[in-house]
Amino acid sequence: MKVLTIRFFLKVRVVSWYRGLSFADLEPSVTDEIRTGPYRSLFNPSQIINAKEDASNCYARGYYTMGRAILEESIENVRKQVEACDCVQSFFVFHSFGGGTGSGFSSLLLDHIASEFTSKSRLACAVYPSPKVSTAIVEPYNAVLLTHTSMENMDVVFLMDNEAMYNLCRSRLSIERPPTKLNRLVAQVASSITCSLRFSGSLNVDLSEFQTNLVPFPRIHFPVTAFGPIRNPEVAIHENNSCARITEQAFSKDNQFVMCDPSKGRYMACGLLYRGDVIPKDVNSAITRVKLKKTVQFVSWCPTGFKVGINHRLPVFPADSDLGISTRTLCVLSNNTAIGETWERLDRKF
Repeated sequence: MKVLTIRFFLKVRVVSWYRGLSFADLEPSVTDEIRTGPYRSLFNPSQIINAKEDASNCYARGYYTMGRAILEESIENVRKQVEACDCVQSFFVFHSFGGGTGSGFSSLLLDHIASEFTSKSRLACAVYPSPKVSTAIVEPYNAVLLTHTSMENMDVVFLMDNEAMYNLCRSRLSIERPPTKLNRLVAQVASSITCSLRFSGSLNVDLSEFQTNLVPFPRIHFPVTAFGPIRNPEVAIHENNSCARITEQAFSKDNQFVMCDPSKGRYMACGLLYRGDVIPKDVNSAITRVKLKKTVQFVSWCPTGFKVGINHRLPVFPADSDLGISTRTLCVLSNNTAIGETWERLDRKF
């Protein structure tokens, strides 16, 4: 499912706001869950678009046939969202690499958005093919075909894979059946990335700064995503939640959303997005400790590539959340050469 975020809230009346989003999918079952789900009142039904038949895990069906059936309606919906904004900053897209709709239709849609809104930055949270967990045998083919579009038409792509998130849910949250809980982890990352747009802080980071600070070369724009702390509610009340502790956890490969080992590569840039009860002094101290670690090595031409964002608005956890409540969280977005491991695995499968 694709979610194009043009503006997070649009004012309808003095006391009423709705989400400025656009949902598009080729099959109705996914969008029907939004229309009939417990959060249906939060979304405008006119912004939810779907066709009658899915892409059957085929890139060609999503790009050349079924996707074109709803292309004009989707683009027109995007235009309406853009026109309703005072100042559009960027596009934020959620999609997958392995599915037919996530790869084929996403490529088609991004081609048109890039050509029509050339001056706006484009970011994405993308579900990347896992090393062992796969939902379709053609997943590597779809991912390779989408990669060209991602390199040419996207400015920053935050990669996540289901296997890494499965391991997080099992080892840290003690969840036996994690598939229904993965979106909660993605939501915390997306909330941290966009937090500065919605709330003021001592060090705000807007979406355009991710491209400026995390991307040394235009085609190398696939940061590794990590989040901390990740622990179940029973453990959360007994663990240390200091700034130094959550920083150490977030730089561990066990807290990453992609299966790769950052200690085997070198960092080109790193963004630290703190949220909650955090003061700059503690952040500086935590970063100094990280720099002393041998596992965190930067390239020679960028030895101090840290970008820090601090927002004092406390993170929000739903009442039925499996994540333990924390007064401070950290989202790490690091552009590391170790991400090459994931592309090598994909190349071998292809």
